[in-house]
Amino acid sequence: MDMIHIRAVSPPDLTDEVVALLSDDPCVLDLIVLRDVARNPDGDSIACDVLTGAANDVLRRLRAVRLDQRGSLVIEPVDMAFSGRAAEGGRRELGPLSRAPVWEQVEARIRAGGRYPPSFYLYLVVAGLIGSVGIVTNSPILIVAAMVVGPEYGAIVSVALGIDRSHPAMVRGGLAALGAGFLLTMAVTFLFALFIRGFGLQSEAFDQGLRPVSHLIDTPNFLSVAVAVLAGIVGIVSLTEARTSALLGVFISVTTIPAAADVAVSTAFTSWSDVRGSAIQLVVNILVLIVVGTAALKTQRVVWRRVGLRRDRDRRLARGD
Repeated sequence: MDMIHIRAVSPPDLTDEVVALLSDDPCVLDLIVLRDVARNPDGDSIACDVLTGAANDVLRRLRAVRLDQRGSLVIEPVDMAFSGRAAEGGRRELGPLSRAPVWEQVEARIRAGGRYPPSFYLYLVVAGLIGSVGIVTNSPILIVAAMVVGPEYGAIVSVALGIDRSHPAMVRGGLAALGAGFLLTMAVTFLFALFIRGFGLQSEAFDQGLRPVSHLIDTPNFLSVAVAVLAGIVGIVSLTEARTSALLGVFISVTTIPAAADVAVSTAFTSWSDVRGSAIQLVVNILVLIVVGTAALKTQRVVWRRVGLRRDRDRRLARGD
C-alpha cells in the first residue's frame, strides 16, 4: 500500500488541534507525538504515516490550521511498508483514490526541475554541441544523446505549472531561462559549426547535401506536433507518478535541442531554409509542450477531484446520510 511519511513541528498551543485532526482520520497510521522535544523551531514533534490517496486532504487540513507557517511540515516518500492495517484501511476507505498523486510532491518535483543554476545552461550548451556533431555526421545516435542530456523539459514543465497555479514569477523565470539558454546554446554551437566547416570536419554526405538527420529536424509537420502532444501528456503523467523511465522517453522524443543545434549548424553552413524550418520546429515544440503540460495538469486535478467527491458521496450513502 502506497503511503507517505509526515514529520512536523507544532507550536504547543496548536498541537492538540493537529493531533485531533490526524487521529480522527482512519487513513493516518503510526501517529507519534513527542512534547517539547523539537528545536529550531521549538515545539512538539509529530510524526505519522498517511495513505497516499488521503494525503492531499490531510495536507490541505494541516495547512489550513497554518502548521506549515507556525511550525514546519516535511513530507517523505515511503519506499516499503508492512502493515495489514494499512492495506485493509486503504481498500475500505479509499478505493480508486488510493492511487491519487500527492500534489505537493508532484509540484516539488517540478519545482526541482525549474531551478536554473549555471549547470542548467552548461547542460544545454553541451547538448547542443553533441547535437551539432550528430547533424554534420548524420548520426541519429548522437541526436538521441543530445536529447537525453538537455535539461530544457524541466523549465518547460515549470512554466506549465506556473500557468496552472497562476504563478507569474515561475512562468517568467522558466521562459527567461529557456530564452537565454537556447540563445546561448545556438551561439556556442554556431561557433563550433563554423570551426567544423572551416576545417572540413563534416561528413562527405553532409557536404554533398545528403542530410537525412537535418531534414528530419527542420521539417515540422503534423506528425512532429502529434509527437510533441503525446510526449507532453506522458511527461506530466510520469511526473505525477514518479516514473523516471517514462520521463526519459519524453526527453528522447521531443525535438527541442536538436532543432536549436540545427539552427546553429544550418546558419554556419548558410542553409537558410533549414534555419527557418528548425526555428519553427523549436518554437512549436516548446509551445505545444507548455500548452499540453498545463492542460494535463489541470485535467488530472479535475479527474482526481471527481474521484474524491465520488468516494465521499459513496461513503455518505453507505452511512445513510
